[in-house]
Amino acid sequence: MTRSWTAETWPIAAAMIPFPGKLPDGRLVQDADPQLWADNLTDVADAGFESVDPTDSWLRVADLEPARRAEFVAICRELELSVPAISTSRRSVIDPLHGDDYLAYSHRVIDTAAELGAGYVSFGFFGPFTPAQEKALWFWTEQGVKNPGDDATYQLAVDRIRELGRHAAEMGIQVSLEMYEDTYLGTARDAVRFVTEVDHPSVKLNIDIGNLIRLHRPVEAWSEMIDLCLPFAGYWHVKNYYRIEDPSGVIMSHPAPLLGGTINWRQAIAKAIKAGFDSPFLVEHYGGDGLGVCARNRDYIREILRVRTVRT
Repeated sequence: MTRSWTAETWPIAAAMIPFPGKLPDGRLVQDADPQLWADNLTDVADAGFESVDPTDSWLRVADLEPARRAEFVAICRELELSVPAISTSRRSVIDPLHGDDYLAYSHRVIDTAAELGAGYVSFGFFGPFTPAQEKALWFWTEQGVKNPGDDATYQLAVDRIRELGRHAAEMGIQVSLEMYEDTYLGTARDAVRFVTEVDHPSVKLNIDIGNLIRLHRPVEAWSEMIDLCLPFAGYWHVKNYYRIEDPSGVIMSHPAPLLGGTINWRQAIAKAIKAGFDSPFLVEHYGGDGLGVCARNRDYIREILRVRTVRT
């Protein structure tokens, strides 16, 4: 895909993670009246967003009946919200119980992206929350599900992503694989190895290094991760964290705006633009007024793009 965007038109989508997928009465947003979708999406539009990613922890657009999906599209059109991408969460194609179902679902996501005019999808290998993660204030402070270490499962992952890449290419879609701890994309080197083994032009990396910087354990330096992964960069989830590493060995983190935190996003994005990065951004934030922080992160990215796109 060739970039033709300016700093003002570059798609910067709001993630829907500030909005729960389950209502207080136990109903799923998936089954709710479309007016609820409209209420949530109106908040996104009111925050100044022109693009939204209907993150499937909120709403599985690919699993809506055609008539309800048409209602979703109509709401977005009424609010003048484009859908540049669809991200999936915790629906790994190698899940030991539901891998086959999630593979079929991922194919539906690709078809739905094409139907909606979205050029990008994001997949990952991270599993469901553990009971400990569900109880924690910040889920990343508890150990999550790890990908198996055997060669057969690894090869299955490679084969299934390559299969999705072939389908995506037929539909004019780009696949991005989300970096996430304890998965086959859990370090920069692991991510580069995996996408290289998939070896398909429609499969890139979602360099979501915030997922790794927030861990309460030693991790690679953010700048090293960026440098290693940029040649494979696709649709990009961006967020930041304050990270404290005490001499005693204690490591702690907390969500931060892009402008603050440990990752220097001005430097990271500048490197990406110089390297020819040409995919949309997704802004995410956990805690507090997540949507409000995302809106300010969007403005910060545009500030960086104004400078970098002029220079390039």
